[in-house]
Amino acid sequence: MIVETIFSNLVFNGTYFVQAWPHLRREYFEGNAQVLFDLMDKHVQEFNSIPSQTALEVALDKKSLSDVVYEDTKKMIRSMKNAPEDLDWLMKETETYCRDKAMYRALSRAIEIQANAEKPAGERNNKIPDVGAIPDIMAEALAISFDSSVGHDYFEDYEKRWMLYQSKAMKIAFNIPILNAITKGGAERGTLNILMAGVNVGKSLGLCSLAADYLQSGKNVLYISMEMAEHVCSKRIDANLLDVSLDDIDNGNITYADYKNRMERLKQSKVGRLIVKQYPTAGANANHFKALIKELKLKKNFVPGVIIVDYLGICASTRVRGAENTYILVKAIAEELRGLGVEYNVPVFSATQTTRGGYDNTDVDLTDTSESFGLPATVDFMFALISTEELENLNQIMVKQLKNRYNDPSYYKRFVIGVDRARMKLYDVEDSAQKNIADSGQDDGPAFDKSSFGQRMKSAGDGFNF
Repeated sequence: MIVETIFSNLVFNGTYFVQAWPHLRREYFEGNAQVLFDLMDKHVQEFNSIPSQTALEVALDKKSLSDVVYEDTKKMIRSMKNAPEDLDWLMKETETYCRDKAMYRALSRAIEIQANAEKPAGERNNKIPDVGAIPDIMAEALAISFDSSVGHDYFEDYEKRWMLYQSKAMKIAFNIPILNAITKGGAERGTLNILMAGVNVGKSLGLCSLAADYLQSGKNVLYISMEMAEHVCSKRIDANLLDVSLDDIDNGNITYADYKNRMERLKQSKVGRLIVKQYPTAGANANHFKALIKELKLKKNFVPGVIIVDYLGICASTRVRGAENTYILVKAIAEELRGLGVEYNVPVFSATQTTRGGYDNTDVDLTDTSESFGLPATVDFMFALISTEELENLNQIMVKQLKNRYNDPSYYKRFVIGVDRARMKLYDVEDSAQKNIADSGQDDGPAFDKSSFGQRMKSAGDGFNF
């Protein structure tokens, strides 16, 4: 069973492939599994990429094998399933499997060496080493460990690095294509990503929409709320996933039977799991979140693929207590949340408010960050949501990139996405909605360009031309 799981995850789980493949050896497998390993190894050496099932089948067709071995190997390839396992568990089991196989081979080799040594001198096989080699053979088998890294060796690890680039194993894609475009495929694991908006513009809406999107893509989401009750957060995600308005839920326009049927259908689809946990405002920090993650793994077998904290400015810090200097406090919280993402190898999303001056500003920038400029100094990706009356009439909201470590932030620095406030949903819009923002000389852009501020920007030569 473990062999089939290993090969399935090598093909479908890029993160596992990058971490496990360098430790696997041909001799750890037998029969059809050894044939399959040879096919994968040849593909990796030739193309420096993870082979697909189709690529393996094509390679198998070119290999000269007996009919039985051919059919059994083909059956093994076709039985591979995209069924993600907990990465920590899988790595530990793979390490145990490899160590057991290496130990079995070492013991077999030691018995062979001992048996050869006991033969009369004239009958010994001179190609077999003497008994003095046994300790080294056993020590090598016992030393097998997947946790042997002491850092990334730039020249020695270039092949692993290239496969990591190509597999996008560190990326968690958005459901909105333009967000993937500006981040080159999505938010990276081990990063802190911040949404900035004014009061009632859409911080929690944006975070709830992200949670729903990631659930639909099969990711497990841990949603930590520092102000809203757990059932309030869940209701917003209900509205998004069940495609009903908040008013429909509040006013009883959908019956419990309908609600139950929708929830059961949703559970049967390939969605991730969601845990919503509320803490008192300023009453929890990254250490509380770590304890929660460990408890969830033990009690519910839940491992988050994405962590959302609503929101950063009202968390506590593990290091700074009661500081009057908000720069130090907020920067410390940001560093701790980013450290949480690094430790658990997941992207962390949170939000922050604009300053009072940025509340009605239709072109906010980093200086409008509330409480601390230390926040944008720490984050990996930061964008603002901007709303105007004209955009609201079009059910759109403006997004402006403020900081982007994934890509050039001037690429689509401003763009619009759709917003459905009743269903707490952000969504993609037609390309035509972006034309007057991305290119000059267009007259049919969003209402933002036709606002007085937009006209001033264009007349000043800045416009929205990137």
